[in-house]
Amino acid sequence: MADQKNTFYITTPIYYPSGKFHIGTAYTTVASDAMARYKRLRGYDVRFLTGMDEHGQKIQEKAEESGLPPQEYVNGIAEIAKKVWDIMDISYDDFIQTTEERHKVIVEKIFKTFLDNGDIYKGEYEGWYCVPCETYYTEGQLDNGNCPDCGRSVQKVKEESYFFNMKKYADRLLKFYEDHPKFIEPESRKNEMINNFIKPGLEDLSVSRMSFDWGIKVPGDPKHVIYVWVDALTNYITALGYQSKDDSLFNKYWPADVHVVGKDIVRFHTIYWPIFLMALDLPLPKKVFAHGFIMMKDGKMSKSKGNVVYPEMLVERYGLDATRYFLLRELPFGQDGVFSPESFIERTNYDLANDLGNLLNRTISMINKYFDGDIPTEGLVATEFDTSLTDFITKTVDKYEASMEDMQFSTVLSDLWALVSRTNKYIDETSPWVLAKEEADKGKLASVMMHLASSLRHIAVLLQPFMTESPKKIVSQLGLDESLLAWDTLGNFDAIPAGTKVVDKGVPIFPRLDSEVEIVYIRDQMAISAPAEKVEEEIAEVDEITFEDFMKVDLRVATVIACEKIPKADKLLKLQLDLGYEQRQVVSGIAEHYEPQALIGEKVIVVANLKPVKLRGELSQGMILAGKSDGILKLASVDQALENGAQVK
Repeated sequence: MADQKNTFYITTPIYYPSGKFHIGTAYTTVASDAMARYKRLRGYDVRFLTGMDEHGQKIQEKAEESGLPPQEYVNGIAEIAKKVWDIMDISYDDFIQTTEERHKVIVEKIFKTFLDNGDIYKGEYEGWYCVPCETYYTEGQLDNGNCPDCGRSVQKVKEESYFFNMKKYADRLLKFYEDHPKFIEPESRKNEMINNFIKPGLEDLSVSRMSFDWGIKVPGDPKHVIYVWVDALTNYITALGYQSKDDSLFNKYWPADVHVVGKDIVRFHTIYWPIFLMALDLPLPKKVFAHGFIMMKDGKMSKSKGNVVYPEMLVERYGLDATRYFLLRELPFGQDGVFSPESFIERTNYDLANDLGNLLNRTISMINKYFDGDIPTEGLVATEFDTSLTDFITKTVDKYEASMEDMQFSTVLSDLWALVSRTNKYIDETSPWVLAKEEADKGKLASVMMHLASSLRHIAVLLQPFMTESPKKIVSQLGLDESLLAWDTLGNFDAIPAGTKVVDKGVPIFPRLDSEVEIVYIRDQMAISAPAEKVEEEIAEVDEITFEDFMKVDLRVATVIACEKIPKADKLLKLQLDLGYEQRQVVSGIAEHYEPQALIGEKVIVVANLKPVKLRGELSQGMILAGKSDGILKLASVDQALENGAQVK
């Protein structure tokens, strides 16, 4: 295998061409793209793969419904997918379709290898089959007689099939998990695989079908079609030329550094795929990262519910960078998150227009006003706040790099926005408008302008994995060359050359939106996605917890002793709570439903052992319980006789 120290191979799942891609698909792809861009900035030789899984019964049926031959149908969807990724500025290096000859011929070789080595045998399969998920289930795995993954009805199927002997590799797979604790992330997914699938006993996997013919034929037995997972998962190596005449890419990039997948297909990537690779005597991927779903307030996205959001609509209306930023800032990578029109517009207005946009506009305006547009680089006199700002920048870069390696994109952007806020605070601390009144303070004023420009340049560099347009706009308005967006310029606070002149007038890179108008617009666009007749009911996936998990939650009674609104945050209140044994600060999104003064003296229930977080720069040490019905939110009530600190059980 080639030296991996300067290569990085990242993949998305290959997507199923059953319809138009929504923001859930875009989420996976944008996250992978951000990681690929980051590694390129760090000097890695990156290979970024995406594509489509184009065989199977469901595709054959979809093609028939559309009146097209299957190949023509999937090619049309592939072109649409590529256009969406172009709109999202996805920097993939290869787009593989499993109907391509380069893939099919290698899959046949791989299947024959399994046969020759005795890993595959012929038998008869009888079980419950879900066509949309292309997965068999035992009777015990069904959920009230339906598919446990998607909730749809299943079919009883009995047919001759080839099987892969999964049991043969179960112990070896468990040992691999133990030796490579970071192989599956988040760790909760690994525990799920071990407890739900491996320890109960792996079932041998059916790897062929006779009930349809749209797929790769089994070598020497053409009445059988190779089943989806042997066909689909192997794309990660066939795209690199494994077992082809030119396997240079495979030798260079394999094993993959990370497969990015949704949590619904983690089992196939962390059980089936490693076992297939073991059977081929190939190295296993270094990591499989399974992210959560983008949920809506009323559950999973579904055309029948009229709540589907398409990425191209958001990009066309609000811009590429606002869309990419929201997807990776709002939703903690690895967990489920909720999309709402309100949260999208709020992020755009507060984070982008107010915080970052205004910082750039104020800086450009002041440099023009006080120094005729020239960024001062000489005659600087340090203020008492300069070192604090540069130290903050340095620490932000360190935290950023550590979190990026863990693919914690939301954390990265939260830390980066802390730098944006710190730079805005620097303006208030130094008060340039006061310094400008005294000629003796000209040197300090010059230092402030240079530090503002330098901080904005650092912010632009750090934004590049997430935003593909705004970093260039920022340095352009600062009058800087794009070479100063290079990663190795971070930490250089003297990088701005003498004679640099900002633009005469800054142009807002994120115009502020009319919240009411835009929320209605997004909702209208979501409603357009709903069919005229409701043809299918989707079942929202809910992560269940055990009783033991619930008992870990520490609920306590508290009294509100002070409450105030948080500036620039229409939904947030900052509450001071008396828990009897201590005083806590909690930030809660209830400002639209309660006036601060009305809450003082009220008893509330607090989640007391929740990990503290910062919201809008304010520390929140817990959560207060509330419920919402028909748009009306009410705090959970508690008997006034209960003392502060009493545990709710």
